[in-house]
Amino acid sequence: MSVMSVLTKAVVLLSGGLDSYTAAGIASRKGFELYALTVRYGQVHAHELKAARRVGQSLSVCEHLELDVDLASIGGSALTGNAPVPKDRTLESIEIPATYVPARNTVLLALALGWAEVLGSRDIFIGVNALDYSGYPDCRPEYIRAFERLAGLATKAGVEGDSFRIHTPLIDLSKEQIVRSGISMGLDYGLTHSCYDPGSEGQPCRRCDSCRIRARGFAAAGYSDPLG
Repeated sequence: MSVMSVLTKAVVLLSGGLDSYTAAGIASRKGFELYALTVRYGQVHAHELKAARRVGQSLSVCEHLELDVDLASIGGSALTGNAPVPKDRTLESIEIPATYVPARNTVLLALALGWAEVLGSRDIFIGVNALDYSGYPDCRPEYIRAFERLAGLATKAGVEGDSFRIHTPLIDLSKEQIVRSGISMGLDYGLTHSCYDPGSEGQPCRRCDSCRIRARGFAAAGYSDPLG
């Protein structure tokens, strides 16, 4: 295996949502070989996991690894069944909502970091966003910079002089800009799933933060959401 092929590998965190799909699409457009990581962390529904598989197939990822980490046993989040999902919330609220999953991005990035080191990759893509988001502390630029420093201290590759790059191509974009970016790349957002509290067949509730932010993004971009 050539050095170049090793350097072009990237681990992409795929949740099945619009943002992770777009971030992975950007990674592919940049010429990276995609190694997709999806984590079953105790979500109360499996619709986003099915969406992650669809998205991975559409991107022709080299490998799609699914791991189980039971954050539901820790609790503390509506997404793992410990509280009702907030509906019709003021999206500009500074309050961190009940859908925050304690330490989720830290756990996900740690798993991605471990796999990246094994693969010989130094690049990890995650679709976090600091603008149109619900107030999660682990979506901020300062958190990502801190994790990069951690990666340099916590890995064999890091202490031997290599540096890991946590790519956050969406972090400064509005949802409108994210939608426009994905559509310009030809991404099929009909494959994705965003709702925090879907119906039995996966239909969006249209009232949770994620549904409403998604709807606002498509409307502002001037496109119809393929999910209706």
